[in-house]
Amino acid sequence: MSVQPLTAEMTSDLEKKVIALSSKLGQAKHNIHKIIFGQEQAVDLCLTAILSGGHFLLMGLPGLGKTKLVETLGTVLGLDNKRVQCTPDLMPADILGSEILGGDASNRSFRFIKGPVFCQLLMADEINRASPRTQSALLQAMQEHQVSVGGTTYDLPRPFHVMATQNPLEQEGTYPLPEAQLDRFMLQIDIGYPAATDERKMMLVTTGTGAQKADGVFTSAEVLEAQAMIRQLPIGQKVVDGILQLVQSGRPEQSNLLSVKKHVSWGPGPRASQTFMLAARAKALLDGRYAPSLDDVLALAPAVLKHRMALHFSARAEGLSLDDIIKDMCETIS
Repeated sequence: MSVQPLTAEMTSDLEKKVIALSSKLGQAKHNIHKIIFGQEQAVDLCLTAILSGGHFLLMGLPGLGKTKLVETLGTVLGLDNKRVQCTPDLMPADILGSEILGGDASNRSFRFIKGPVFCQLLMADEINRASPRTQSALLQAMQEHQVSVGGTTYDLPRPFHVMATQNPLEQEGTYPLPEAQLDRFMLQIDIGYPAATDERKMMLVTTGTGAQKADGVFTSAEVLEAQAMIRQLPIGQKVVDGILQLVQSGRPEQSNLLSVKKHVSWGPGPRASQTFMLAARAKALLDGRYAPSLDDVLALAPAVLKHRMALHFSARAEGLSLDDIIKDMCETIS
């Protein structure tokens, strides 16, 4: 199928929309940072994932504001948000919903009660504590944007995003996510400790009487329009070639890097390339630019690749991490 080229009139109209959207995204970031102090990179990556239409995985210790971040994103972007605390006894019906028998004695019938997955921004807290059965039920919702209960398929609201969290330290009583489900997350976003100035501000604001409130900037319909616009933004051939080179350099079978051949057990699949294509455009737009560059791709590399690669034990024995390997991969791109 051939792609229709953009005419001069279409390009001019798109540029105007990009400028307007970029300005509005600036307002959204300002409102988010009324509540979330610091964490600029994490906020930008969350917005990048939502603009790209994907799901994202937050890695961070408890108490770093992950739940507050989702609530704030929902408010600012006009998205209905809900939260599920994952535990080993959480059943698929607790997330998807279930059928119950209702009616009087002469006219009984089943009706479907929707679960928390029927929202636009779902937070699955400590997703690796859910059983594999529950994780797989969420997998269908993430991939197909619909759920099947009692032989009937129900569409989820649009847009639909899952933001899952994991505690990187505590692994007892957990069920590690399988590679197939990890690959469904567009980005892995690491949440670190706040800087001293940000923590000071947080202490003063959150323990006083005047709590800050975020204002809505977008509606859900406008978020859908923004997601459609991202796919129309131009991307240069050099950037496309750089993405392909970067992704293939992370595969032991295709890479020319000794560190990858020696230490990586499996590398990123085609979803990584697709993610780079969308996320680089979204990042450029967040920065007020019309088209992405290779710098955008390299900046996104850890978030796109870390959960799509695995190291051999030999790498850990030598003290190497995925960050080290990804850094080697990025240095080959020019």
